[in-house]
Amino acid sequence: MSEVCPSHDLTPLLTEREGAAEKRTRLRAVRAQERPRRLLLCLDGVPFEVVREAKSRGMFDNFNEPARLLSPFPTLTNVALAEMLGATPPQGYESLYFDREARELRGGVRKYIGRRTPDKVPSSYMDELDYQEPLAFEFLIYVATDAVWRADMRRFRERFLSAPPSRDFFGFLKATDGLLHIGGPARLAVALQSLDRLLREIQKEAGSETEIVLFSDHGMNLEENRRVNLQTHLARNGYEVVGDMRRPRGKRRVSAPAFGLCGYAALYCGEETDRAELAEALRGLEGVDFSVYREEGEGAAVVAGASGRARVVREQRGGEGFYAYEQLDGDPLALAGTALALGTAGRLDGRGFARDDAWLARTFAHTYPDALANVYNSVYAPRVRHTADVLVSLRDGYYYGANAFSRMVRLLATHGNALRASSTAFLMSTHRSFPTHVRSADARPVLRG
Repeated sequence: MSEVCPSHDLTPLLTEREGAAEKRTRLRAVRAQERPRRLLLCLDGVPFEVVREAKSRGMFDNFNEPARLLSPFPTLTNVALAEMLGATPPQGYESLYFDREARELRGGVRKYIGRRTPDKVPSSYMDELDYQEPLAFEFLIYVATDAVWRADMRRFRERFLSAPPSRDFFGFLKATDGLLHIGGPARLAVALQSLDRLLREIQKEAGSETEIVLFSDHGMNLEENRRVNLQTHLARNGYEVVGDMRRPRGKRRVSAPAFGLCGYAALYCGEETDRAELAEALRGLEGVDFSVYREEGEGAAVVAGASGRARVVREQRGGEGFYAYEQLDGDPLALAGTALALGTAGRLDGRGFARDDAWLARTFAHTYPDALANVYNSVYAPRVRHTADVLVSLRDGYYYGANAFSRMVRLLATHGNALRASSTAFLMSTHRSFPTHVRSADARPVLRG
């Protein structure tokens, strides 16, 4: 097939760089299954709206309607797939992260490129993958976008057709993320047409009883983005941005790992740095939508942004979760109307709490999908091993990341924030119809069950 043949021959480089994790998956024992075979294919960074629009133009018409797959904040691959597959949390949000035990930045570019060795595997979900791109693709996608995409599809097709037909196959195509970052939705649309043809051929060869489940890990805002001046702003407000916290106390210290060009920031505070003051200092920075941090001793998450401040409070009652949205001043998560509607419907108790599923039913397509549970769990749930003290969600159109990377590319789309475009991935099947929305934490039974 011409559409899946690379315009540049990357095979020698990629073969040399195949890693231990990929080899382990090829050596796994074949396990008998009681149901028909299933092909799981994750497309990195493809938004729900893009797939829904593609289906309206006749693509993927052998699939049922897509469901919204709600990605956790920060909306990043390793965070999302670890939660979707019930796997071990990654060390940090990206390859460069702050290690709380070592009190310093760890990882970086050397973790991102080169050979995929065990110490580069961010989460146990990778042990489930039968195909993932060679690690070199993660960099090459930004310099040889079309060639890498074609090579990725060809290698995936070959790997699937050569795999034992008696068990499921799980593939991950990361090149779609690079296509959107660099080429925008127009470039991705062409790639999706090729993928549609490829999947039809695969199902023809594998048999109509083989179910194909197509999904993504997170969405993407589809607009040109510019860098937010986070570190400069912190310095102007009396903070020292540092790479380690091993020195004695001094000036208010903050570590702000800068790696991929994404719509969030993770901030780690020194012992002398107050989280509330830090979040307050960020309210005036252009590009910041809101910051969230744990309110120690209160079991609440405090959200502070240009639109005001609020507390998200969670209670556990008889095995069920309840949430309250307490507006301190303003409405940073735009939930005042939702709370009013829940109250009118008799779903709020006298203290302003409603069941988790009641909030979800009214916010799965909200400006901030599944806002209360998602934002609360971003600082309370173990989504990464080293949770930030303050998480920052940027507005669509802004990113934070490494200066070196920002000079290399013109960023036509990105992800990472808690807004709808980035938080809404998709999920669809050739054989099953799914609910209108599925939380990432509830995805594993759907994918693997």
